[in-house]
Amino acid sequence: MAQQRFFTLAEYLRRRFSLRVRKIPLDAGFFCPNRDGVLSFAGCSFCNPHGSGSGLGKQGLSLAQQWEYWKERLSRKHHAETFLAYLQSFSNTYGSIDKLRSVLSEIARLPDCIGLCLGTRPDCLGGEKLDLIASQPFSETWLELGLQSSNDETLARINRGHNAACFAAAVRQAADKDLAVCAHVIAGLPGETPEDFLETIRFLNGLPIRGVKLHNLYVCRGSTLAGDWRNGSYIPLSLASYADQVARAVAALRPDIVVHRLNGDPAPGELLAPDWAGRKTDVLNAVHAKLQARNVFQGQLYRPKESICA
Repeated sequence: MAQQRFFTLAEYLRRRFSLRVRKIPLDAGFFCPNRDGVLSFAGCSFCNPHGSGSGLGKQGLSLAQQWEYWKERLSRKHHAETFLAYLQSFSNTYGSIDKLRSVLSEIARLPDCIGLCLGTRPDCLGGEKLDLIASQPFSETWLELGLQSSNDETLARINRGHNAACFAAAVRQAADKDLAVCAHVIAGLPGETPEDFLETIRFLNGLPIRGVKLHNLYVCRGSTLAGDWRNGSYIPLSLASYADQVARAVAALRPDIVVHRLNGDPAPGELLAPDWAGRKTDVLNAVHAKLQARNVFQGQLYRPKESICA
């Protein structure tokens, strides 16, 4: 058996539940202030204008129908016994608290659902919504918050619409409610160096987060970044460079943080570049090979005194 070099979500869930647990993506019809004109109409420069997720909600399927669709497939393919509902598409706390309350109530009634993973922006939260999320009857609740970078100049460059201090404040508010936060960060953002990505990891180390998703930046059809890529002003990372940055990030990452993902998955038909981003097995193999070649383990270079708080 290969040596475990970082704290995976699968390992965390095995310890927590002693069952096969899988995530089911759900589209509850939420939107984004960076798309409807409150902050911007353009969205983040890297973002698919249709949002992440399965697209089943746009096809008219209810949450219960989406749940059954994925539950049947995951049970058959992975022998999953229980599931986490993943509100993935767009910003799932944006809008009225009444809508959020209704959606969470419906999810709590789904069969074999033991937990919730809720994706949103740090500027779409507040005390009342955090109280509502924390009050739900789930065994496991993760608040998935997009940061992408701790560099405010980068955040402005990609039209993120918030700064790093906003993210840090949201994380602390969520932690005060005993909500587990999983931070989303991206390697290869325009204008960033490998050291910038490491600074983002150190920034996370200084915050009360419990999980992280590491993503490679890829160019989506219809995104602002697609124009930059076409005119040559943005050049994606090579697979070797991405694997190198992930290895360095894992070594620097606080050892108790659960690594939920090592790469991003383009939706069918959305990927423009780089080609390697659409080959998940190749990406994971490259990352694991780099970790092994360098004998990297999570946290081996973590230094508490180097942590950055904002």
